[in-house]
Amino acid sequence: MLTLELVRIVQDDFSLAVDFTLEQGRILALIGPSGAGKSTLLNVIAGFFPPQSGRVMWQGRDITGQVPGQRPIAMLFQDNNLFPHLSALQNVSLGLRPDLKLDQAERDQVQDALRRVGLAGLGDRKPGNLSGGQQSRVALARILVQRRPLVLLDEPFAALGPALKRDMLRLVRDVMADIGGTLIMVSHDPDDARMIADLTAVVADGTVSTPQPTKDLFETPSAALRAYLGD
Repeated sequence: MLTLELVRIVQDDFSLAVDFTLEQGRILALIGPSGAGKSTLLNVIAGFFPPQSGRVMWQGRDITGQVPGQRPIAMLFQDNNLFPHLSALQNVSLGLRPDLKLDQAERDQVQDALRRVGLAGLGDRKPGNLSGGQQSRVALARILVQRRPLVLLDEPFAALGPALKRDMLRLVRDVMADIGGTLIMVSHDPDDARMIADLTAVVADGTVSTPQPTKDLFETPSAALRAYLGD
């Protein structure tokens, strides 16, 4: 369970107030206008940026002061964060061992992850020789081998076409079901939330709304959501 307890984020003249709890195994979409603080919130949860006040709690334990590597979190960025000089297999292997010194069981685990995301036989290819969708699958395979209980997605599929993005979102949903983990996904597209998120929160006007069932939120949108959607 993730709890953001009276968290206040301040950066120059920007501020954001957050206070909610997310149960284990849920998928939460964060939507709202550009510059509202969605990505900044992910960075605070991941430990890349400190909150001015409040606490980030995981399973009842305060992790606010922990560095990113100590947190039970995997994060998928917009650019997939792949190393261009490494093969797909090596990029996935980094999720297990930064020194790439894998034993046979770990190598089998990486190959299985590549197979499960549809990249069997492509492990030797470098990112430059893969399509955008294939690169996203490599990044997702790395999350699969890490098996962290909390996964953060910062619009990693925004550059993909609609059909391919839908395929990737379905794959994310399947991966999270396999891991049994919690997912927080930033998106500008309401259809992304409708597709895989059981909960959605609106980030706007310096606040993050309490997560609500996605279907209910869009059926009876708040003023902030109506303003964002242009209704």
